Amino acid sequence: MIAEIIEWIVNTIGSLGYPGIFILMLLESSFVPFPSEVIMIPAGYLASKGEMHILIVILCGILGSLIGALINYYLAVWLGRPFLLHYGRYVMFNAAHLQKMEIFFQRHGHISTFTGRLIPMVRQYISIPAGLARMHLPIFCFYTSLGAGIWVIILTLLGYFIGENEALIKDYLRDIIIALFITCTIGVVIYWQRQRRSNRTHL
Repeated sequence: MIAEIIEWIVNTIGSLGYPGIFILMLLESSFVPFPSEVIMIPAGYLASKGEMHILIVILCGILGSLIGALINYYLAVWLGRPFLLHYGRYVMFNAAHLQKMEIFFQRHGHISTFTGRLIPMVRQYISIPAGLARMHLPIFCFYTSLGAGIWVIILTLLGYFIGENEALIKDYLRDIIIALFITCTIGVVIYWQRQRRSNRTHL
């Protein structure tokens, strides 16, 4: 079943070209989450065969990720606040909690958005709290593109250099995800320590 899905995605990318990468990554980043690995790795493989240009592949992947993230962001802006305030009281969530979340993303939205885009099962949904908190849009776009760009480049290069070796891709991808998770954790810890020192300095 999975092999058939991957084959369909490869065929879709091959037939639709760059718009296919953009559309699939848009869907992956928004309300139809599925692994971006099955999009960008085959696209990188097609680039290695000379059927696509690797830089355009990467740009289409990043742009699709950004537009998909913006869809979630604006859905949260338009629908999320009334929904949370109306039904949140049933789970002890009120306007004060929403205000705290908004303040958090105003102060720390950049690091949350950037690291969130690098973590599986988080990258598709980090845009929702950012939208609920009405995170400053240019900052949101910049850090979303930065985080998505790193991930897209990694996947594309995997497909480009070892696209025919599925077992090797799985090994590399597992190690890369672990390394990214550890790096993000260390980065967040360093960030919080600097924030604490900065707050103490201003007291």
